[in-house]
Amino acid sequence: MKLLVICQYYYPEPFRISDICEALVERGHDVTVLTGLPNYPEGNVLDAYRGGKNRKEVINGVNVIRSFEIGRGNRKATLLLNYFSFALSASYKTLLMKEKYDAVFVNQLSPVMMGIPAMVYKKKHNKKMLLYCLDLWPASLTAGGIQKDSRIYKLFSHLSTWIYRSADQIAVSSTMFQSYLNDTIGVNSSAIVHLPQYAEALFTEKVEVDKGKQFHFVFAGNIGEMQSVDTLIKAADLLRNDASIQFHIVGDGSKLEECKALSKNLGLENILFHGRKPLNEMPNYYSLADAMLITLKDDAELSSTLPGKVQSYMAAGKPIIGAINGETSEVIEAAACGYCCEAENVSALANLIVQFCQNSEKEQMATNSYDYYCKNYSKERFLAVLEETLIKMEV
Repeated sequence: MKLLVICQYYYPEPFRISDICEALVERGHDVTVLTGLPNYPEGNVLDAYRGGKNRKEVINGVNVIRSFEIGRGNRKATLLLNYFSFALSASYKTLLMKEKYDAVFVNQLSPVMMGIPAMVYKKKHNKKMLLYCLDLWPASLTAGGIQKDSRIYKLFSHLSTWIYRSADQIAVSSTMFQSYLNDTIGVNSSAIVHLPQYAEALFTEKVEVDKGKQFHFVFAGNIGEMQSVDTLIKAADLLRNDASIQFHIVGDGSKLEECKALSKNLGLENILFHGRKPLNEMPNYYSLADAMLITLKDDAELSSTLPGKVQSYMAAGKPIIGAINGETSEVIEAAACGYCCEAENVSALANLIVQFCQNSEKEQMATNSYDYYCKNYSKERFLAVLEETLIKMEV
């Protein structure tokens, strides 16, 4: 197939869509990606892409076209400008596109507006559109402090409904997304496909690491408003007198400096911030971990999300300890691969970490984690379902 993929984020930004597109090329498809200018998560466009540079690239067989966008910055106003600048500029590019593609695939994270350029191409060329929903809109706005009765929420509610209903098929990464799209948005259940994420192969790599005599707990990924990493830091504060426990935070994001400041103000010595690391270095940190950590804000809609790091943690064969509600909590329980407490419950998270250190079944949890991944989240299964869905849409 000849595919047009639309996603605001792409390599060198740390998103799985790059691996998905390269895998589709390996399976014989001709893939073109329409994306933005790399600026995630730091918020500033990389120098290599400023001033009109590198607007067209070929990366590992994938044709990459970059549209203008304003960097995310570190304020809500600039983030909103970032969202709309890509939607508008990419829509203009699709309007001018003469090349014919068999189908359009939208990898929809936040914002949902990245689906608009696909709708423009779909309407102009009479092609079908598959939208892969990884963040629910407008539901995810509530976690950012926007009230449901506000004008901005109502605006995005109408916008989201318009975009979701315009898709011919919607793939969802979480089972809880299905009921939301069906009941709240009004998407027919027959148009929804369950497509949980997978993890890149490198996460299965094992690296020899000197752990000493401590237990190491690792959080890896974006450090933003939704991730509630401060819950982890406050739990570390409760465990500050236990010299056998060491915390590691690997990643970057809008709340990193705030989290560092909190740790410093508390005078913590049991938590290390490693910053953002290249993907190929992540097996070092995963191998260090006795267990991986996951936290999320206490928000009803946000809890329906299954963060992609869950699959990465499981692919690495690591137990998971979480302060998180909803789908992730259910997956950890079903896999019997760790412990979970309510989102933002600091004392409960600290207690679970102590409980894990005292548990003699750590190796079994690790085995359960990897086995559950292989059965439910393998890359081969993901690509088979994605490819089958796209082929059915070819017109």
